[in-house]
Amino acid sequence: MLQPLQDRFKPAQFPDLLVGLGQPDDAAVYRLSDDRALVQTVDFFPPVVDDAYSYGAIAAANALSDIYAMGGDPLFALNICAFPEDLPGDVVGEIIRGGADKVADAGAVIAGGHSLRDKEPKYGLCVTGLINPSSLMIKGGAKAGDALILTKPLGVGVITTAIKREQAHRQHIDTATAAMARLNRIASKTARELGVRAATDITGYGLVGHSLEMAGQSGTQFVFCWDALPFLTGAFEYAERWIFAGGAEANARAAGTSVQFDASMNDWQRMLLFDPQTSGGLLVALPSERAGAFVDVMRRQNEPAWVVGNVTEGSGIRVTAG
Repeated sequence: MLQPLQDRFKPAQFPDLLVGLGQPDDAAVYRLSDDRALVQTVDFFPPVVDDAYSYGAIAAANALSDIYAMGGDPLFALNICAFPEDLPGDVVGEIIRGGADKVADAGAVIAGGHSLRDKEPKYGLCVTGLINPSSLMIKGGAKAGDALILTKPLGVGVITTAIKREQAHRQHIDTATAAMARLNRIASKTARELGVRAATDITGYGLVGHSLEMAGQSGTQFVFCWDALPFLTGAFEYAERWIFAGGAEANARAAGTSVQFDASMNDWQRMLLFDPQTSGGLLVALPSERAGAFVDVMRRQNEPAWVVGNVTEGSGIRVTAG
């Protein structure tokens, strides 16, 4: 993980900047009035799948996810893109179309953007949303006794790495693509309605990395049950063959001794929990008595959700086998 920016310079202090570099979270939040605030984020990356339209949709869903992780609703987005001069125009058009369609699915609109030339394609969004400060979801609100719920399966990183190495099965590609392109819109709405205490989305730092951020800011320990964690079809196959992105090992090094694994877990199982995710699900902490209701509300709307662990006193992450 990169050294936090707040360790390199003193963040600006401003009373209406509710969330900024002083207490890093998934997006910045700026208060407009007692019941309205802007929430803003930016994210972009190189292709993770071969299909241009799907790549655009995934990149857009990933950027929108930060707004949802804070409990906000997206209003509009700006394209951020870089393309090689020799990339065919129809490919560029499909990437942009995929992003625009996903933004429209979110009830928002593309309002402009900026592009430049680069040897490697890159695409993403700067997204502006609206939030009621009283409904703000932050990383640091988890309390001992809370349940932990995850809203998308893990394993995207090993599958996209298998794609790059031309070793991925078509079925696995299609399943992973669908998961990455799914919006966290309903998960965010459900979280707000049920009074979630803390939330984040699982992306490049993997489940453990983002959980460490939540646990650390909450002053608690997160305990996950391996048997309860959901994984995409094919993830175990590629993990056992050690088809991991370089980011997985970087995440493991960054976590250091802050993670305790059950002694019965294999190395590939442990590494899967450091697997970098693209457009992953929300990880939410809420009172345990509301966990069943959260899962029921999600599944009635054909959205996945799993109770994957709980919050305890202590620090760091612990993973049990069953």
